[in-house]
Amino acid sequence: MSPLALGLGIVIFIASFDEDHGSGGGGGGTVLASGSLKVGKGAVPAEYAGLIQSAASSCDQGLPAAVLAAQLEAESGFNPRAQSPGVGAQGIAQFMPDTWASEGIDANHDGRKDVWDPADAIPSQGSMMCKLLKDAKRHPEYNGSPIELALAGYNAGWGRVEQYRGVPPSSFANGETYSYVQAIMADVKRLTAPDTGGTPDVSGGWSLPVKAPLGTPYHQAGGMWSSGYHTGIDFAVSPGTPIHAVGPGKVITAGAGGAYGNQVVIQHPDGVYSQYAHMTEVKVSAGQTVTGGQLIGLSGATGNVSGPHLHMEVRTGPEYGSDIDPVAYLLKKGLRI
Repeated sequence: MSPLALGLGIVIFIASFDEDHGSGGGGGGTVLASGSLKVGKGAVPAEYAGLIQSAASSCDQGLPAAVLAAQLEAESGFNPRAQSPGVGAQGIAQFMPDTWASEGIDANHDGRKDVWDPADAIPSQGSMMCKLLKDAKRHPEYNGSPIELALAGYNAGWGRVEQYRGVPPSSFANGETYSYVQAIMADVKRLTAPDTGGTPDVSGGWSLPVKAPLGTPYHQAGGMWSSGYHTGIDFAVSPGTPIHAVGPGKVITAGAGGAYGNQVVIQHPDGVYSQYAHMTEVKVSAGQTVTGGQLIGLSGATGNVSGPHLHMEVRTGPEYGSDIDPVAYLLKKGLRI
C-alpha cells in the first residue's frame, strides 16, 4: 500500500554546553548507514538504483537512499505495474491518485507525470519523503526519529503523526503503519552497501573519544540550537584533554568549522562519519588515515560554546544536518558509555 491509503491518501512502512547553529539532523535510536545501495539479486534492481540514489541526493535533509529503496521494496517489490486491489495505490511507489495529483512530478521532462513510470514515480517519492523529513525535524519532541516520522507520514498522512505526536501506535489501523515503519527500518541495513569510495583500507578497533561523563544528550530540545535540539552528545572534559578517533577511517575535515570551532570529521569504512568539535588544537590533517583510538586533537572551547567540552556527532554525511544517534552507533560498535 502507499501514499495515504489508510483512508487519507498515503501508505508506507517504517548540562547544556553547546550553542551550535544549523538545522536538521536526527534519528532516535536507529542507526542508518550512508553508504551506496546494495545492487543485485535480493537487493536493489540495477535499473532503479540510479533513480533511487539521485532522488536521495536531491534531498537536502539527509535522506538515505536505502530508506527509499526499502520503501519501494515494501510498497511494490520494485514492480512498476503494481496496483493495490480495493485501495487504488498505483505504481512502483504506490501513490494514491489524489496524492499523485499533488505530489507527482514530471522528473524525466517528457511532458507528463506518469505514476507508472519509475523515472517519474521514484523522484516523486523522494521529493515527498524529503518534505516529510523536513517537517519531522521540526518536532524532536515526537516519538520516533525524523526518518521514522517521515515514513509514518508517507504511510498514514502527516495528520496522523501530529495526532499521535509520533509514529502511530500498534493500536492504530491494526498496527499497519507501526509495523510498516519497523519493517522498512529493519531492511535499510540489508540494502546498504558500505561506502568506501576514496577511503583506503584501514585497521584498528573502536574506542570512546574520551573517558569522561556525558553532558548534554542527543536530541535534547532547547532554544540555544537553531535546529531546536542538540545534534550530538557532549563529554564534560577540561581544556587540553586528548581526543581520540572512535574508529578507523579517513580524515575529511580538520580545522576551523564556524560555530563548531576547531573540528575534525572522519569517514569510517561503513560510510558513516564522526565529528569532534570545539577543539583547542587539531592533531591530524585532511586526507590522513587514522585508526581507532588514535589521538586527533585536544579538547577546548572554540566556536559557539558556553564552556569547555567535547561535542561529538555521528552523521550519514560529512556536513551538518545528517546526524544520527551517536550513543546508538557507538553501542553498535561494542562500546559502552
